[in-house]
Amino acid sequence: MIKNKTKMPVQDPDIRNNNFLEVALGYDLKLAKIEASRCLDCKNPRCVPACPVNIDIPKFIKEIENDELDEAYFTITRSNILPSICGRVCPQEKQCEQACIVGIKYEPVSIGALERFVGDYALKKQLNTIENIKDLPYRVAIVGSGPAGLSAAASLRRMGYIVDVYEALHEFGGVLKYGIPDFRLPKDIVDKEIDNTKKLGVKFHKNVIIGMSLTIEQLFNEYNYKAIFIGSGAGLPKSLGIPGENLAGIYYANEFLTRVNLMKANRFPETPTPVKIGQNVAIVGGGNVAIDAARTAKRLGAKNVFIIYRRDMSSLPARREEIDHAIEEHIDFHLLLNPVEFIDDSYQVKQVKCEIMELGEMDDSGRRRPVGTGKYKTFEIDSCIISIGQSPNPILKNVTPNLKVDSKGRIIVNNYQTSIPGVFAGGDVVSGAATVILAMGAGKKTAIAIDNYIKEKVEK
Repeated sequence: MIKNKTKMPVQDPDIRNNNFLEVALGYDLKLAKIEASRCLDCKNPRCVPACPVNIDIPKFIKEIENDELDEAYFTITRSNILPSICGRVCPQEKQCEQACIVGIKYEPVSIGALERFVGDYALKKQLNTIENIKDLPYRVAIVGSGPAGLSAAASLRRMGYIVDVYEALHEFGGVLKYGIPDFRLPKDIVDKEIDNTKKLGVKFHKNVIIGMSLTIEQLFNEYNYKAIFIGSGAGLPKSLGIPGENLAGIYYANEFLTRVNLMKANRFPETPTPVKIGQNVAIVGGGNVAIDAARTAKRLGAKNVFIIYRRDMSSLPARREEIDHAIEEHIDFHLLLNPVEFIDDSYQVKQVKCEIMELGEMDDSGRRRPVGTGKYKTFEIDSCIISIGQSPNPILKNVTPNLKVDSKGRIIVNNYQTSIPGVFAGGDVVSGAATVILAMGAGKKTAIAIDNYIKEKVEK
């Protein structure tokens, strides 16, 4: 038994922090087979139920080991239509790999890296899933082309439904396009995997804001959809609510990352959307989005980039791999600090004042609660990127008053169905900001609920 994971090749930190090319370079066949050989092919694998979309993990890994790469791809895509994406951005260390039996004694099998390898192999070979779809006479609308929407769309299309996806932005992919930087998830990978969904027969429509361009009522009454799935995500940033937050030089991470990822601000003046950050950039928050923003700022040329986080290093919610990559790229972490005020010079932010925190008793998240000390520390900054979470955009709710939401704006569901009959929801718009694979799992489960609803309510 090989005790440790097979290391994936990566770009040198001092080279990659000056470009937007992918950091992790992926396995070749030799490395993939070495890693696949570590799998025990358990009779009762714990990794499968730990996967939100229930991929038959031991089967596809054994197929890699046996040089059956086409079969490995078909095994994965029976459960997950986006293997190259999920292999890159899913937190396998908290899901399938955490459950891996090899991990009891040694390092767990690198399931995510193997999934990525198979997905990339299939994209290079232009391998398509083998489908035998029998069309049904019922139409389903999908609101949002992010992970939840794509998963629901693919699942419903495979059941035979006529599926249309409506995207508010000018490109498809949702958070996969606007939220995750190229150095973690190249956009050509996203486009290619979405193309595979199109090949199933799913139709995509961009620049359509459901709630403004079209209403829920219109989708039912004028377009004759029998069910609607809302997977519009959680794109509304949360604010700190402190003095000076509206100063020039202060961004919210969603805005900042959208400018770079979707509007290509990193290519200015080739593209018409500049982003000005200066040399000293603070990022407030400790999740994956905060780390993405920090690493993006470094690549845009900022000299000093640092994370401000109110807890300690062990409490950071970001993936350990991303934290390690950030440290390698010379991003600093200023911990146990909580911003209380932004200070300006002629309306341009120049300083951030932070209260020094200490950790107290455990809170509901299972982490020690940060408690203020009444002592403060001030940092000189040229800009600040705030990344403390997102909530669903209120546009749809504002024009659909009978759509019930909770105090945080999240859509309330019962067995994936909203307060409006025939309207379902899943992913971040229900759970709040979470992971790509959890959104995909919700999309897949909601597709089953929609199928049951149409069979019970519409066909009778």
